[in-house]
Amino acid sequence: MTPTPFRIDVPQRSLDDLARRLDHTRLPDDHDNADWRYGVPRAWLEPLLEHWRTRFDWRAEEARMNAVAQYRVAIDGVPIHFLHVPGKGPDPTPLVLTHGWPWTVWDWEAVFGPLADPAAHGGDPANSFDVIVPALPGFGFSAPLRRAGLNVRAIGGLWRRLMCDVLGHSRFAAAGGDWGSMITAELGHAHADVVTGCHLTLPLLPGLDPRRIPADLYAADEQWMIARNRAARAVSEVHVTAQRRDPQTLGYGLEDSPAGLAAWLWERRRNWGDPGSDALVDPDRLCALASYYWHSRSIVPSMRLYAEHYDAPWHPLPGRAGKLLSVPTAFAVAPFELMLIPRALAARETDLRRWTVLPAGGHFLPVEQPGALVAEYRAFFGGLR
Repeated sequence: MTPTPFRIDVPQRSLDDLARRLDHTRLPDDHDNADWRYGVPRAWLEPLLEHWRTRFDWRAEEARMNAVAQYRVAIDGVPIHFLHVPGKGPDPTPLVLTHGWPWTVWDWEAVFGPLADPAAHGGDPANSFDVIVPALPGFGFSAPLRRAGLNVRAIGGLWRRLMCDVLGHSRFAAAGGDWGSMITAELGHAHADVVTGCHLTLPLLPGLDPRRIPADLYAADEQWMIARNRAARAVSEVHVTAQRRDPQTLGYGLEDSPAGLAAWLWERRRNWGDPGSDALVDPDRLCALASYYWHSRSIVPSMRLYAEHYDAPWHPLPGRAGKLLSVPTAFAVAPFELMLIPRALAARETDLRRWTVLPAGGHFLPVEQPGALVAEYRAFFGGLR
């Protein structure tokens, strides 16, 4: 399994087709919806679509992305696209960063440089990382996906093979957000023999049902988490149900309509993050996100991950005793994350070494608070060297 260099080069016909579709967008009427009660307001969406149609420059975005070394490799017949930013230091720690939905590998861009080349960003060169960022199967250019059954457990196995068999590391560190947190937890649970430590932002673990956490397990200074969990369900449950039960049906509309795709993706970016984060609603960033899913034609396989996961429950491995994560584990707790657990539960189920409650941030920490995340990784993984 030898990886081959890869460059993003979207055919001009795809750009022309997108422009034609955006030119002929038909938007529904929208009234009494300024509070987002019925979903994305037309008054918010329409100017962003116009920006995508007339001002966003995909070729400039493509050139920026191609400045990072990229590769593709097939593992058990599954195509995997990954970024590799080599560490510049005496002994870089191999670190796999895993994204979620609706993320892309480029959501990690602001942390690449500081982690790989700390000396150039005010850090200690002895605390450098060899950064590997794979795209989840079926997402972006980890395509085309022709195989079912790739849930969190299966992807954890693929990541082990990528890091060990393809890239030749005997041990590595792992971190992620959203699905990436779950896959990171799976690596710490099922592949502890090769994982030095796990850092999570979305605190989901094998067999954990966050809806069944007793309220009294939250400490007095964690009671705000209960209210946050309740509020987050109002903006997150609909997509889980739709993408678990009807990803293909929903996908016909999103694959055919860039406006529909954009509305579905952009609503989540806006509503799942810290309301104070301008980065999440930057027009060029939103257009880059929609373009990535559009040109790679990956919206349907990305949504199918929900069916793969929730239809085959993520249980602890049979015969395992002790903590769910036996490797050193850290949690960064963002106040606007979609789900939060009490520290007592994290300490009970993992080898908890670090627990940081951040002052800001939500579901997309690499975009919202990249500096805080870099500091977290340096402090946690640096202590494991």
